[in-house]
Amino acid sequence: MARNVIHIVGTGTIGEPLIGLLTHYQKDLGIDEVTFNKRTPLKTDRSKVVDLVRRGAKLATSRDQFSGFDKLGIKATYDTEEAINRATVVVDCTPSGAGLANKEQYYLKAAAAGGKGYIAQGSEFGFGKMYARGINDETLVPGEDKFVQVVSCNTHNISALIKLFGTRNNTAPDNLVSADFVCMRRANDISQDDDFCASPEVGKHKDEKFGTHHARDAWHLYKTKGWDLQGLYSSAMKLNSQFMHVMRFHLRVKEATSVDKMIKTIREDDRQALTFKKSANQIFSFGRDHGFFGRILNQTIIPHETLSVSNNGTDIRGFCFTSQDGNSLLSSVAAALWAIDPETFEKKIQVLKPYFFEEV
Repeated sequence: MARNVIHIVGTGTIGEPLIGLLTHYQKDLGIDEVTFNKRTPLKTDRSKVVDLVRRGAKLATSRDQFSGFDKLGIKATYDTEEAINRATVVVDCTPSGAGLANKEQYYLKAAAAGGKGYIAQGSEFGFGKMYARGINDETLVPGEDKFVQVVSCNTHNISALIKLFGTRNNTAPDNLVSADFVCMRRANDISQDDDFCASPEVGKHKDEKFGTHHARDAWHLYKTKGWDLQGLYSSAMKLNSQFMHVMRFHLRVKEATSVDKMIKTIREDDRQALTFKKSANQIFSFGRDHGFFGRILNQTIIPHETLSVSNNGTDIRGFCFTSQDGNSLLSSVAAALWAIDPETFEKKIQVLKPYFFEEV
């Protein structure tokens, strides 16, 4: 009987919690083995690697780094290429651009030899079909979509807002006239020391049509459904905070709505959460205390007291929080399970429902 092996490349802000989640729910998710690649043996990372191995994951690294990990008291089980070639699914969580390079160097060959799925994160534009759990699951084609790009956490959020407020039951894209988003991003993750900013820092509008990649990627995500959404635009800025991303949104629609209708729509979608909290501190603290190792898996968290409608109910404004990288983690797990078995992944992934909250 074929073994189901998921291999994670990278142990950063996505890779580390993903390895922990997969090992914790390994039996429930039908995974026989979890392996991960760590490129460099560092003393500062030794405790992390030791604990991931303790949980049941097996370390892979390049052959020339085996001795370095040996000196740290850690035994590598596989070399890098061996781990990729024996994996059923590979989830690449490396920094921007590395996933595309790994695709050319390793994944195309491994896929041709029988590997079922190769998944990259939001920065790897062009890696494969764009995907966000709950937005375009139905577009994944078994046997065809071996390469999948999980969109960024803020693109998840934008796409969820479009689904909630811009379409009619996620079936009528023509209801959306335009949508403008301001992504106020945390400077860096709490696990990172580099690239923190001393004060709010505004970003460039590099894309003439979409502003930043967030709206561009949301357009491409919905394009997989055959939709050509009009009027999407996003801006981005960094805040001198390590807690959470915050988003301000303005959607213009054809069919008039109300705050009460929007709250009802949010409550009916179990992937979204409402909250009375208005600070990232409080949301982050809730995730730390009640999420999976700090992660809330909802796509977006909406303080419903910030919701507003005007122009006879056709202009929608509000704020929301992006649930750190929890939404990207969920989509990565969903894509990996789908690649292993499209018939059973929906049932298996329900084990993660305790980390979806109606209210935060």
